[in-house]
Amino acid sequence: MRTVRAPGRMGMRREADAGGRRDPAPSRLAFRVERLWLTPGFRKAVRLGLPSALILGVLAGWLGDGARRAALQQSLADLRESVENRPEFMVGLMAIDGASEPVANAIRGMLPVTLPASSFRIDLEALRATIAQIDAVASAELRIRKGGVLQVTVTERVPAVLWRRGTALEMLDAGGHRVATLLDRVARPDLPVIAGEGAETNVAEALAILKAAEPIRARVRGLVRVGERRWDVVLDRDQRLLLPETGPVAAIQRVIALDQAEDMLGRDLTVVDLRNENRPTVRIAEPAGEGETEVETKVSGQ
Repeated sequence: MRTVRAPGRMGMRREADAGGRRDPAPSRLAFRVERLWLTPGFRKAVRLGLPSALILGVLAGWLGDGARRAALQQSLADLRESVENRPEFMVGLMAIDGASEPVANAIRGMLPVTLPASSFRIDLEALRATIAQIDAVASAELRIRKGGVLQVTVTERVPAVLWRRGTALEMLDAGGHRVATLLDRVARPDLPVIAGEGAETNVAEALAILKAAEPIRARVRGLVRVGERRWDVVLDRDQRLLLPETGPVAAIQRVIALDQAEDMLGRDLTVVDLRNENRPTVRIAEPAGEGETEVETKVSGQ
């Protein structure tokens, strides 16, 4: 007898295919696309990159026309100007505090725009740096106050000495910075005079010497820097104190102590040489027509 087997799973599938039913297995192309879609980079490129590229393409095509670009630029410029020229952004006045009249006039001349002007057109930091270049200005602070006021607060350098440079007189502050040129010595009789090579770089030491010489300050005519290393104190009556390179303040104090004890500087002396601490000497003026005699003496307060 012949045995008939029931059709298996493969046979049933073939029969189903023969009957016109669709195979549920994905095609090779669909399988690859699905694998790509599972990749994060591919999904991001489709969701973000493709729309962005489309927008950029449309924008590039629209801006490709020169007339459209010019119109867009003009519109942006008009919008910016309308914002900058709003009343709340306008500066109408400049207020300057702490500056003398010549410095204030110089600062007004440095303003890069004519007031009233928009605050957007005033570079405060650049203007502050320009003002700081004025010799008489130590520092400057700028800000825009309510009401459209440009506030400039200036700290000026304080003249401490007059530096004689050839025939010119320069006012210097305590740090040796130039303040201004003085046309006439009579304009600042309160300021002491320094001279000589390197005097302008040793203003602090000169001021210390002048402070120590306060008891005879009325007789001091000025300080002269000698050899760029030491000072001479010039007094009236053609007297000169030769100070040492080191310890000039102590040396001038010894001279003042001796003068207060024995009225040394009231005598007919021309030079008090203190360069050698162990051997100070004085030079006594001889009567007219005769030479000068140098007398060695000990300078002390006793």
